[in-house]
Amino acid sequence: MTTRDGRHYRAQPLTTQIYTADPSAHVFGGRIYVYPSHDVPTDIPDDDLGSEYAMRDYRVLRMDRIGGPVTVGPVALDVKDVPWASKQMWAPDAAYRNGIYYLYFPARDRRRDKNGLGAFRIGVATSKNPMGPFRAEPQPIAGSFSMDPAVFTDRDGATYMYFGGIWGGQLQRWTAGAFDPNGSDTDLHRDDAPALSGKVVRMGADMKSFAETPRDAVILDPATGKPVLGGDHDKRFFEASWMFRRGDVYYYTYSTGDTHFLNYATGNSPYGPFTYRGHILQPVQGWTTHHSIVEWSGKWWLFYADTQMSNRNHLRNVKVTELRFAPDGSIPTIDPFAP
Repeated sequence: MTTRDGRHYRAQPLTTQIYTADPSAHVFGGRIYVYPSHDVPTDIPDDDLGSEYAMRDYRVLRMDRIGGPVTVGPVALDVKDVPWASKQMWAPDAAYRNGIYYLYFPARDRRRDKNGLGAFRIGVATSKNPMGPFRAEPQPIAGSFSMDPAVFTDRDGATYMYFGGIWGGQLQRWTAGAFDPNGSDTDLHRDDAPALSGKVVRMGADMKSFAETPRDAVILDPATGKPVLGGDHDKRFFEASWMFRRGDVYYYTYSTGDTHFLNYATGNSPYGPFTYRGHILQPVQGWTTHHSIVEWSGKWWLFYADTQMSNRNHLRNVKVTELRFAPDGSIPTIDPFAP
C-alpha cells in the first residue's frame, strides 16, 4: 500500500481489528506477545499534553512467528479496575518471573494540576496468563512518576525499569523531586543546559516496587563527552525508553518526540551513561512513534507504530520490521517507507 504522496510503507499493520500503538514486544514460552496501547476514537483536539490520547484499557497481541497470524486478546486490564487511576492508560510493558506475568502501565492518578489533570503514576498488575486478565495493585508503585515504563532483565537476573516523558508525560514537573502542579507544560526551556533525562531504577525482588531511588539515564554527546543539551531536539530524550543488551553492550533507545526520530545510545552498564550513536528510525506517518526491540529466531526486530489506517495522530497501528546491525555494532537507520 502507498501513502497519499505515493510512497510505499515498509510494513503493514499487525492487526486491523483495533487501533494499537506503543508496542512492547516479548518472547514468552516460544511465542511473541505484544503489549500495546489501545487507541480509541475521540473528538478531543490534539494538543501538547496529549489529551487526544484517551486510551482506557489494554489488549494483548499474540503470534507464533513474525509475519504469522496475529491473535487480539480480550481486555487484559481496564482503567475502571485500577483503584488509584482516573484516565489515560498510556504505553505499557510486561515482564515474567516465577510463573507470574507483570503488566506495568502509566495512568493519571486523582490529584489535579493547573489544567485539571491528574499526575501520571506507574502501576503494576499481575496474571498467570501472558494475555491476562491482569489484577492491578491497589496503589501505584511507590516513588513512581511520569510514564512509559520499560522493563529490562539483565543476565544476572537483576531487573530495571526505564521510564519518563516530557511535555504531556510531565517529567519536567518533577525536577525538584516532587510534582509541581503549576510547572511547565512542555520542557525546561533551557536549550544550553543538559537535557532532561529519562529515569532508570532497579526493581525489587517482588517486581512490584523500586529497590532504590530512580536515577538519570544520562545521554552523552559523542563530540563533547558531556550530556546532550536541551536544545538538541534531534538527539535529546523525549519519551519511549527501551533497553536491550547485545553482547556486552547495553542499547538505550528512545523517541525524540517533536523531531520524530527513534534514537539509540550505548553504554557498558544498565545505568549508563549512554553515548548517543544515531537514529534507528526516520519519522513515520503521524506525530511520533514508540517502539520495542526484541530478538527472535536468530534475528532482531523493531516494533513501532504509525497512522496508516487512520491518518489521525491518536489512532495508530503497530508494525514490525527487521533491525540490522553493522559489524561495529551500529544500527543502520531504517526508512519507514520502502525505497
